[in-house]
Amino acid sequence: MPRIPITEPIFPDPALSESAIQERLSLHARRLEVRKRGLVVPDHLAAEGKLDEWQQRIALSRAVRERIARRAARIAARVDRQSPLSRLKREERDRFEGLRNGVDLVALPSEHRADEIAAELHAEFPWMGPATEAIWHGLRRSVQSGDAGLRLPPMLLDGPPGIGKSRWARRLAGLIGVPDLIFEATTENASFGLVGCQRGWANAVPGRLVNLILTRVVATPVVVVDEVEKAGEARSHQGRTFALTDALLPLLEPLSARRWSCPYFEVAFDMGWVIWVLSCNERRCLPEPLLSRCPAIRLESPSRDHLETFARREGARRDLSEAAIDAVCTAIHWAAVQGHRPDLRGVIRMLDRAEMMERRPVLQ
Repeated sequence: MPRIPITEPIFPDPALSESAIQERLSLHARRLEVRKRGLVVPDHLAAEGKLDEWQQRIALSRAVRERIARRAARIAARVDRQSPLSRLKREERDRFEGLRNGVDLVALPSEHRADEIAAELHAEFPWMGPATEAIWHGLRRSVQSGDAGLRLPPMLLDGPPGIGKSRWARRLAGLIGVPDLIFEATTENASFGLVGCQRGWANAVPGRLVNLILTRVVATPVVVVDEVEKAGEARSHQGRTFALTDALLPLLEPLSARRWSCPYFEVAFDMGWVIWVLSCNERRCLPEPLLSRCPAIRLESPSRDHLETFARREGARRDLSEAAIDAVCTAIHWAAVQGHRPDLRGVIRMLDRAEMMERRPVLQ
């Protein structure tokens, strides 16, 4: 799996560390000492490239060593102050150390693997066909492009609640082999939870997106923003608004996402590899700039047959008995006969209930 840098150059050059600078200054001082003493360098050492090794034997006075140490410390401190990390606390700088050697970049080995992922998604979520078809073509285009890693355009899944949009996205992440982040827009009053908050605010913290990258050290997580049209916004005393949809715009635009600046750490990240899956119940409530970056894919509720097939597949995965699975399918059928439209959430709750009952200890 390839690794790529995901931030702007923030780590000082190892050659400019205090110890490296001190070593070079010491070597230079020894060369000057050789000239000062008029020492003759053996020809065979110069020819064999062992001159530096020979010069290391020249002793430097204590005063010279101390002067070199002070100068190396001053130079290293100046280099350190120029790094964006100098603004961070020690524990925050330690978190960034995991990015020093880059982050993992996930790629599909072939178009055949893209076909397999799409087939698996369609088998598990046949009612999500339009979304699965879009992701299938996106996966194949990414492989055909020859990019170093998987790159997919953002998606907006528009459909009724409870049809499994978030579950479909999490399954996509599992099939690709990357971590996922589920962001419930209804529980956040602004963009702070996802992208972070500038220092200076009383509750300033980094966002969950950056935290995920720092923790999992991967460039291509699947980020799901659920019910994005219901996100709130915060307003500062100066009248500035902080809306989730506004914060998403630069992250959904490919060019700006590649140099997205984290408001908390004030460090530029390459978020161009992040796989975005947004969901909504009514796309007409979303602003046009968001829709232009993320065209909506209309989805419909699963049919009764879809729900029964899902219940049997999920029940088998949970190792439920045939009697328990049949009971869930009977409940789905009875609800449809009574004129009720069961949804995926209801089916999952029934499966949870059946699993809980089967796992109960037997009373004596």
